[in-house]
Amino acid sequence: MDRSKAIERITEILDDSKIGILSTAKDDVPNARYMWFYNDGITLYAKTSDESPKFDEIEENPQGFVLLGFHDEKNHAFVEYYGEIEVIRDQETINWLWENQDKDFFDNKENPHLVALKINPTAIKIMNDDEFENVELSL
Repeated sequence: MDRSKAIERITEILDDSKIGILSTAKDDVPNARYMWFYNDGITLYAKTSDESPKFDEIEENPQGFVLLGFHDEKNHAFVEYYGEIEVIRDQETINWLWENQDKDFFDNKENPHLVALKINPTAIKIMNDDEFENVELSL
């Protein structure tokens, strides 16, 4: 499989899918939660509070796993996305997320506890896609 075609397909799935599951772990115990995701190419972003339990989990162990995709259509493609989570406090990134994301959970973009999560991919698998069966990118 051509790497550029696989990246193009992954980007399509990420562009079309905004709600997914982020899994983290603390003290070797996994934890998963639904979150809103936004992408810049194949890099994922989300927002959270620096007062949330997930923030503490990420501080302790920045490895994350995301399931994103699987829509109610003929081709139930989704991605398994492995990555390193970076906490971003940069206001420019937060502004971008604020303009492109849901406005739930925070009253405004200047909330002192609002942070961005940047999930830098280490590996991405395309799943349930007839054309891209068994495609895994290591990054």
